[in-house]
This record gives sequence, C-alpha cells and structure tokens, in this order.
Amino acid sequence: MPFWAGWPTRTRLILAVLAIDIAAVLASCGVIVLTARSAVQVEMAASLSTVEPLVADTIRSLRSPSPESVLHTLDLRFQSLRHVRVTILDAEGRRVGFGPSERGRVRMAPRWFVRLIAPEPRRHDLPIAVKAERIGTAAITTEPRDEIEEVWGYARSLALAGLVLNLAVLAALYLALGRILRPLGCLADGLTRLERHDDTAHLDPPASRELAVIAERFNRVAGALAEARGANGRLNRQLLTAQDDERARIALELHDEFGPCLFALEANAASVARLAAASGEIDRTRLAARAGDIGSIVGQVQTLNRGLLNRLRPHGLGEVPLTDCLDLLLRDFQRRHPDTAFEGVFEGLARGYGDIVDLTVFRCIQESSTNAVRHGGARRVRARAAEETDAAGATRLRLSVEDDGRGVGPGHRVGLGLSGMRERVEALGGRFALGQAALDDGPSGTVVRITLPIDPERDGDEASSSPAAPQPE
Repeated sequence: MPFWAGWPTRTRLILAVLAIDIAAVLASCGVIVLTARSAVQVEMAASLSTVEPLVADTIRSLRSPSPESVLHTLDLRFQSLRHVRVTILDAEGRRVGFGPSERGRVRMAPRWFVRLIAPEPRRHDLPIAVKAERIGTAAITTEPRDEIEEVWGYARSLALAGLVLNLAVLAALYLALGRILRPLGCLADGLTRLERHDDTAHLDPPASRELAVIAERFNRVAGALAEARGANGRLNRQLLTAQDDERARIALELHDEFGPCLFALEANAASVARLAAASGEIDRTRLAARAGDIGSIVGQVQTLNRGLLNRLRPHGLGEVPLTDCLDLLLRDFQRRHPDTAFEGVFEGLARGYGDIVDLTVFRCIQESSTNAVRHGGARRVRARAAEETDAAGATRLRLSVEDDGRGVGPGHRVGLGLSGMRERVEALGGRFALGQAALDDGPSGTVVRITLPIDPERDGDEASSSPAAPQPE
C-alpha cells in the first residue's frame, strides 16, 4: 500500500497539482537554458563580426592617423562593446590604455547559472594597420556575461511571477477543494448515523452533479433501510403475536378436547375400580362396556394428539417422499372440508429438497389452502409443484396454489399467514407473488405463485420421487 494512502483527499490532490507545477518548472527551466545558450552564441558571433569593420571605420575617420592616436581612439571606442572584450596592444605587445573596464558593473547572475549557460570563451587577434604598416593588435575575447545577466533577470522575474501565481492557485484550490469535498464528510456522517440505526439520516443534494447523485442514492438507501427495519419490527411483533396465539390455541384445544377425554377416562377407571371392588360376582357385561368406553376415548385422544403434532410438525416430513406428504395434506383438507374439491399435481419432484425447503413448500400449500377455504369461500383448490431447469442450468422449484374463491380485494390487508409465507420464501432467496386465478370461467379467485432456488448438489435427493411409502395412519 502506498505511504500516501492514508492522507486526506484534499492533501493528495494539492500534492498532485504541486508535482505537476514542479514538472512544469523544470521543463520551463530546460527551455530557458537551451534558448539562452543559443541566444548567447548568436550574440557573440554577431559582436565578433562587427569589431573588424569598426576598426576600419575608426581609422578612416581620423584626419591625422598617427599610431598613438589610432590606438588610444580604438581603446576608448571599444570600451562600450557588448558580448566581447577588446584589448588594444601596440606593436611591441604592450597594452594601450587600461583595457576592458569592469568598474561599475553589478553582476547579479549566480555562478551556477553562468556555468550552465555560458559557452566556451573564444579569442581572436585582429591586426591594426595604418598605411599598410602594422601598428598594433586588437585582442578580442568573447564575454557572454552581458547576455547572461539579461537572461537571469528575465528568468528571475518569470520565476517570481510564477511562484506568486502558483501560491495563489494552490490557496484557491485548497479552499475550493474544501467546499467541493465537504459533501463527502456529510456522507461519512450519514453512514455513521445509519450504522447507529438512525433512520432519519438524510443528505441535502450538493451543487456538484456527481455528488448530488451520490446523495440521492444515499437517501434512497436510507429510506429502504428504514422501511426494512420497520418491516422487520412489524414482523417481529407478528411473530410474537403468532407465538402467543398458537400457545393460546394449543391451550384451548388441550382444555376443550383433552380435558373431557381425560375426565371420561378418569370416570371410567373409577367405575372399573368400583366394579372390581364390589362383593359377589363381577358384572362382566358392565366391565366390558367400561373397557370399550376407555378404548374409544383413547382412540379419540390419539386422533387429537396426531392432529396437534401434525400442526406443530408435519408428520412424516423428511421420512417419506415430499409428494406423499403433500398428497396426504390435501386428503386431510378434503376430509375436513368435504364441500371443497382439493387437487394436487406434483410431478417430477425429488424425494426431498432438504428440511427447510420441504417444510416451506408444505407450509405454503397448507396456509394457501387454509386461506382459500376460510377467507375466500373456495369450492375448488388446485396445488401444483414442479422442478424446472432454465437455460443457464439453474434448478428451481415452482409452486402455485389456485382457488375459485372471492379473490383479493383492492383494500386487502396482508395478514400474518401471507407475511409468514413471504418471509419464508424470501429467506431462501425465492420469489413470492399473490394475484388473481383463472380456474374456470374468466379471472376469479386467488393464486399464490412461489419460486424457490434448488441447490443442485444437495445430499440424499433423487431425480424423481421414489415409490410411495406406506401412508401413516
């Protein structure tokens, strides 16, 4: 991980801009140095080319060109030349005058800058002749310091202006990035509030279009989380209510059904005890009648117990094929509701799909059939279940329960049964849909459609249902 990964975004952006500025400065310095070297060389060549005509013009301009006057005049005239230094020597090689004067010159360019630009010095000796007689020599030496001083002044002014401009740009960029990135801090605060289960978290849309899209998505997510938490809260309350209702129903059934049976068993047992304790011969007829009553009551208790256990946990689920359990469920509905026709089509199902999936399928058909009879007044209920494989190779279990009842009204309120089915299906990654059915003449009734994904690598399942196991009593 780079060492700057933990730095603030604003600092990283400013450092990136600063790095670009440094690269631009280095490139500009390179261009200035190359241009200055070329300009200095051109200026020195031009100065060298002007010295010889200047000497000839000076000699011609003198009326009485004696050697001493010519040499002194040339020495004075060459003091003001740029880019070259001219030393006048007489015929014996002695210097005439004081040579190039350096007094009054202020050198501003540093030595490293001079060494970076200045070319190799060049010297040229130009003979001075009057009337075909050589009277001296002009020693010409290139001197680029004048041009370098000009370049240094220009570069220094440019660098100072660039520095001030870049500092102003960086300051403005620092302030602008602070305003631009401020919504990200608000987003982080909003996420922290969501993490703390604060469903009122909301972001005002910033001026930036991209950040406004992020804020809009955040508000949608916050709203969806609030709805999900609200739904979970309602579901938890419904589950608690359902548990209490189920316990109340079981308690009422134990009181109303098992209580009388147990009382009758107790009464018959007491009667048998009295018959056994009576003096004389035992009345076998009455004893047999009491034994028959006890057997009848025990059978009734067994039936009630089987129904209660089947309601708490479907009998045989996971032990016999799923198809047989569903058929038995519909036959039980047919027995308890003889005025309604129940039909089941369960073809191509495996023996089982795991305890959770099997129980979900069973409960959904059970709850849908109960709603069709209790709330819809249906006269016909048809349940279908089939295993399908789509083009992508994914296996799904499709389930539907249709009835010809009153259907779902516009103001229908989703009850605990439908909510429980939906939660069961969605917890398994499936889809739940409730709509109108079309069994006979036109759309009518209700249809529940459920799709459940099936794991192709489930253990202990078969491609199709095995032969039916013996039906439990």
